[in-house]
Parts: sequence; structure tokens; C-alpha cells
Amino acid sequence: MNFTPDTFTEAIPEGIVKEPILSKERVRLSSTHPPTLGVVLAGGRARRMGGEEKWRMQIGRFTILDRVLDRLRPQCDNIVFNSNSDSSAAPHGLTVVADSVPDYPGPLAGILAGLDWAAQNAPRISWLVSVPGDCPFLPRDLVVRLHQAQSEGDATLACAESAGRRHPTVALWPIRLREDLRLAITTERMRAVHQWTARYPLAVAAWNGAPIDPFFNVNTPEDAAEAAALAARYPDA
Repeated sequence: MNFTPDTFTEAIPEGIVKEPILSKERVRLSSTHPPTLGVVLAGGRARRMGGEEKWRMQIGRFTILDRVLDRLRPQCDNIVFNSNSDSSAAPHGLTVVADSVPDYPGPLAGILAGLDWAAQNAPRISWLVSVPGDCPFLPRDLVVRLHQAQSEGDATLACAESAGRRHPTVALWPIRLREDLRLAITTERMRAVHQWTARYPLAVAAWNGAPIDPFFNVNTPEDAAEAAALAARYPDA
């Protein structure tokens, strides 16, 4: 079944939590920038969560993945889901792309998996946006602002920043760099995203971190409880 924004909202009884229905009247934004594929990065082992897949965690009425997709779908031409878990088969009808490099080499491998999928399956798409699968409050203007920063800065890549902190895995990548990235991961054994992006001109798109940091990520049960409290306090965030 293909996912639509209403798929996960209509099955939830009204009035459980005072949060707005997701994506009911969300304006599609993907026509305002070059064709872009989104990749949700969920290929790690979630050790700090005892191995539980973070994207499945409930934040208020919705899972983290529900919230990620609600924000990302209007901004992207398609979305793939990077996971190395057998239990993650096609969540919400998404195409699952596993790392092609063994032994959990980190988010760079998930980005490479997305770049490879785009090159093989969506030749008209020349850009990829990556987001972690544990960020429930992503900006609704993420993709257009990353494209704007890249274009205005005449840069090769663009990444997000909030409250003075950069988020290397929330970034815009040209598909044409996939072989360079493959070489860096497999031959140079590179693992840190910021080390690879340092090789290229990098633009930064900055967001205010208040009242909620849009790149708040859930790494622990305490983070999940904090995210649920923030979602209840700021239902439109």
C-alpha cells in the first residue's frame, strides 16, 4: 500500500491528545526547487535505546517516522528509507534501501544507499536530502532552504544549522558525488560525515532553535519523554 498523509491519521480516534491532524491541508512545496529525493536515515543499531528502532517510538499521537514523513513528503519528489533491519520492511509503503557497505559504517553509508537508488531508479533527480529517522520536529521548509543556501553560496553541498550547531546528516547532496563517496567509505575507511563534507564547498542554512530546536533528535528514553512534552506544549511545531 502506498502511504498517503491520511493513512496514519484517520485510524486514530480524535480527542486522544490535542495535536493537529498531520498533513490534512499541507501545501506541496517540491515544485519550488529542483527535483529532490529524500532519504530517511535509520540504519544504525540504536544502542542507547536498547536496540529499539527509534523511528517507531510514539511522540504524542504519532510515531517519529509519522512526523518525519509529514514534514518531508510535501518537500520531496520521492522518499526512500535507509535501514539494515529485517523488521523494517517497507514502513508506510516506503522503498527500503540497505547499506551496500557491511558492518554498520554509519550515516555516510545510508547517504550512499540513497544516492545509488536515485541514480538507478530516478535519473531525472539530481539532488538528495538526508534526514535522521529520529528527528520529530523537522522544518517544513527544510528542502527549499537547503537548495537556496547551496545556490546562493555557489556551493557543492548544504547542511542545516540550529542554535549555532551544525547538523551534518541533515544535508543536501548532489547525486553525481556518489562514486567519490563510495571511494571515501570503502577505500579510505571514512566514517565521519563532517570529514567528507569538508572536502567540498559547503553552504549552511540556519534555523532558530526556539521554541523547539527543529533538529532535536531522540537518542534515549529521556529524549523521547522530552519530545512528547514539547509536542504537547507546541502542537504546531
